[in-house]
Amino acid sequence: MFSAHLINEPSGDPGVYVKFKYRNEALLFDLGELHLLAPRQILRANHIFISHTHMDHFIGFDHLLRICLGRDMRLSLFGPPGFTKNVEGKLAAYTWNLVRNYTNDFIIRVVEIDEAQRLETRYSCRGEFRAEGTAVEQLRNPLVDEKRFTVRAAFLDHKVPSLAFAMKEKTQINIMKNALDQMGLAPGNWLVRLKDDIREGKGADFPVEARLKDGSSRTVPLGEFKKLVRMTPGQKVSYIADAVYSADNARKIVTLAEGSDMLFIEAPFLEEDADIAAAKYHLTARQAGRLAREAGVKEIRIFHLSPKYKGRERLLMDEAAEAFTGSSLR
Repeated sequence: MFSAHLINEPSGDPGVYVKFKYRNEALLFDLGELHLLAPRQILRANHIFISHTHMDHFIGFDHLLRICLGRDMRLSLFGPPGFTKNVEGKLAAYTWNLVRNYTNDFIIRVVEIDEAQRLETRYSCRGEFRAEGTAVEQLRNPLVDEKRFTVRAAFLDHKVPSLAFAMKEKTQINIMKNALDQMGLAPGNWLVRLKDDIREGKGADFPVEARLKDGSSRTVPLGEFKKLVRMTPGQKVSYIADAVYSADNARKIVTLAEGSDMLFIEAPFLEEDADIAAAKYHLTARQAGRLAREAGVKEIRIFHLSPKYKGRERLLMDEAAEAFTGSSLR
């Protein structure tokens, strides 16, 4: 399970923080202003997904870099065409003559994708963040396929390619507390390992080291834990940043976000200013709400509200909510 929230106010820089419950792990969608996140929160994020590198979506990279320096970390960043050059430009802005003396090493894995391929380049702090070769592979979707979740991407038009993302948990494995008590077992990190063993399809005879209530432990075959767990579909969160309203974008957004438990979607303008939205390659609040409804999402959160509506943000939220619950676009 996870929790997801906007990093800033809806009118602030774009960015969503996703924290996995019961694990010291997180991921980020976009890198706008990050100062509202505590360093410990930022340090949990090992996957970061960038829609595009307009300043308000990428200004937080320097803050991230400063917090991670001097630590043993492995960070994966994903972005659109030209992303590798953008990251290298950031790294080249600083002097790294002393980093070879660091005991720890901070490694950045940059994955740039276009609609046909992915280019992966590695940079290490102790190597003065010089590119260490680029591997080119055919693009695959999901973009990320981890033990517990996948992340898919779609290319949207914002007059530059703008990536939208959907993170889907794999099957949730819930521990039945009453069954835990009946078996004389205690909660603890061993249950996290048990869930991983189940996800990985380990056999019924696979040995699991279980913790007992008296503090001791014993080895139990995996098959004996069937009554301890309940399987449920994983949650899904989608992130739609800057994009013009068009038939092609709308189709891609609905397909990507379909069935999301939570959809974060930009909505800078009111429908009465649809001509301004189109000229700036953005959505209106009504368009955002309608797309969320067509995608069958459970909950919508709009962001990237234009400063044009300062003090009137409720109008945007109301317009999106009205379209989400059933009104149609004019």
